[in-house]
Amino acid sequence: MVRFTNTLVGILNFFVLLSSVPILITGIWLSANGSTQCERFLDKPMIALGAFLTIVAISGVVGSCCRVTWLFWFYLFVMFFLIITVLCFTIFAFVVTSKGSGETIPGKAYKEYRLEVYSNWLQKRVNNAKHWSNIRSCVYESKICSRFSDSEPVSAFYKEHLTSLQSGCCKPSNDCNFTYISPTTWNKTSETNKNSDCQLWDSQKEKLCYDCQSCKAGFIDNLNYSWKRTATVNIVFLIMLIVVYGMGCCAFRNNKREERYARPSGFNNP
Repeated sequence: MVRFTNTLVGILNFFVLLSSVPILITGIWLSANGSTQCERFLDKPMIALGAFLTIVAISGVVGSCCRVTWLFWFYLFVMFFLIITVLCFTIFAFVVTSKGSGETIPGKAYKEYRLEVYSNWLQKRVNNAKHWSNIRSCVYESKICSRFSDSEPVSAFYKEHLTSLQSGCCKPSNDCNFTYISPTTWNKTSETNKNSDCQLWDSQKEKLCYDCQSCKAGFIDNLNYSWKRTATVNIVFLIMLIVVYGMGCCAFRNNKREERYARPSGFNNP
């Protein structure tokens, strides 16, 4: 039983070690070859994640198979910390993404997005000038607003199922009542509007509505969708972590028990 649990823990961590290698390589590649700010932003987290998984996996393999007690202690401690971290993030992600959704507009296939309906915590993040400057650069570099045809008629545009980012960043709010020329070109009217986004709209390709509240709301809506999927996957990952941690605890306890039984037998030999 002792050998079985040790071997199983070792095999599981060996697969974790294998999975950490491509993550580490991808992070290093992005650091050296990333062409956009968004890609460069991902390199350090991926390198850190790859290095962390490598250290944990090696600790698990060596600690279980070679029965290095202090290394096994370290492995179990890190696994416990990881379980708590994943659990906290999963709960936080579900709480933060529970508020807000797009607003249906009569006669249009796409939705519009308003910042005030989303989580206060996320609102504070995107309203921070430094944070939004980085996010804005990423959104612009993704060229989401360059995918429309300038010759598209207004009737066809209103039937478009726009993403939250396209709806919030590439066109003015429906409140503005601007005159449609093309998906990213709208003529302003003389009427005043309480929606501040109407003043921020600009038909220049590098401006559009990237600084609008609707663009921030569209980003949060897109983030909510990603975080909800991640949190759902995390539940499965959390269950796997608990199972592996439980097996690790059993292997560690069995190793300690075997050590206790092995000591007396050594004293009986002349």
